[in-house]
Amino acid sequence: MSKFSERLAVFFDERIFDHDTDHGFFDGNASPYLPVAERHPENAERVRNMHGILANGPIKDHIDWHDAPVASEAAMGLFHDDAYLKELAALAADRKHWCTSTTPFGPGSYDAVRVSAGLAVGAAEHVWLGKGKIAYALCRPPGHHAQPARTDGYCFVNNIGVAIEVLRAKGLRRAAVIDWDVHHGNGTQAGFYADPDILTISMHMDHGAWGDSHPQTGAADEVGIDAGKGANLNIPLPYGSGDSAHLRAFDEIITPAVQAFRPQVLVVAAGQDANQFDPNGRQNVTMAGFHGLGLRARKLAAELTDGKLVLVQEGGYSISYAAYCLHATLEGVLGLRSSLDDPIAFLPDHTHGLEAALREILETRRSVLEL
Repeated sequence: MSKFSERLAVFFDERIFDHDTDHGFFDGNASPYLPVAERHPENAERVRNMHGILANGPIKDHIDWHDAPVASEAAMGLFHDDAYLKELAALAADRKHWCTSTTPFGPGSYDAVRVSAGLAVGAAEHVWLGKGKIAYALCRPPGHHAQPARTDGYCFVNNIGVAIEVLRAKGLRRAAVIDWDVHHGNGTQAGFYADPDILTISMHMDHGAWGDSHPQTGAADEVGIDAGKGANLNIPLPYGSGDSAHLRAFDEIITPAVQAFRPQVLVVAAGQDANQFDPNGRQNVTMAGFHGLGLRARKLAAELTDGKLVLVQEGGYSISYAAYCLHATLEGVLGLRSSLDDPIAFLPDHTHGLEAALREILETRRSVLEL
């Protein structure tokens, strides 16, 4: 298990905490009927715990900490429309603005957004320029729902999209994105949907579209368009899918697709909201499952990209358990055995309907590509 073990570059900046999502009724405005408002799920505390378990936990001696410059308007404009970025900057002057019904934005938010994107760029450049094999960006706010001209799902700027475009300006030709956040990575899909040189893969619960801000369904028939047809792969898993479903989908669908694509760098949208106690997910992935995903991503990078692997933080909203799942993920990436006991895992690893679901995903994709 230890043959991959080496240094892990972690990119972090405390200014990501300046994005204040406030309190309310889950991720909306406070209810007039309830005396106690709760924190918005995408809050600073969840990431403070992620930082804490990396800084103080068992893998702390494997980590080198880095900061990075904030992302420039020019860098963000490689993925996003200029008018959209100007609109975001203007909103930063407001006391509090809801970009969508679930996504607040206010003073400090735009600077945090630029810092978050800069961390992803810094991690990607670290790997691409040969300073290290693996890097992880502890980003907040997350980015994978942000489309070129649209805010969605707590996301304003697509951290991974910006990072990939910056690398392309430095000579990158082909990259693969594996998104195992519990929600469909619709923003990354939208940004590269007609691009044959960026393989976008999203493995998520089968939640479908959720309104004007998220028109993409995440279904297997969304395969890309024009020159990019075939370069988008969606893996919508049934509700309740646990470790076996996610690991089998990685082995049987993701791995062959990435092997056929032959990327120069592998980028992972590393959310932990597929864990069994996440308020935003309906899946049952445990620490062991996340460890397995991390190990598989590292092995795939070792096989195809000379080890070049970039991980970027996305969701994960269980204040304590998401941090433990992140630690397990990165132990897998490092090729280390799990060193922390799972404090609360107890659900059975349901596989009911898994065979049919995986078969339907592949058959749907194949039929659309043959049209």
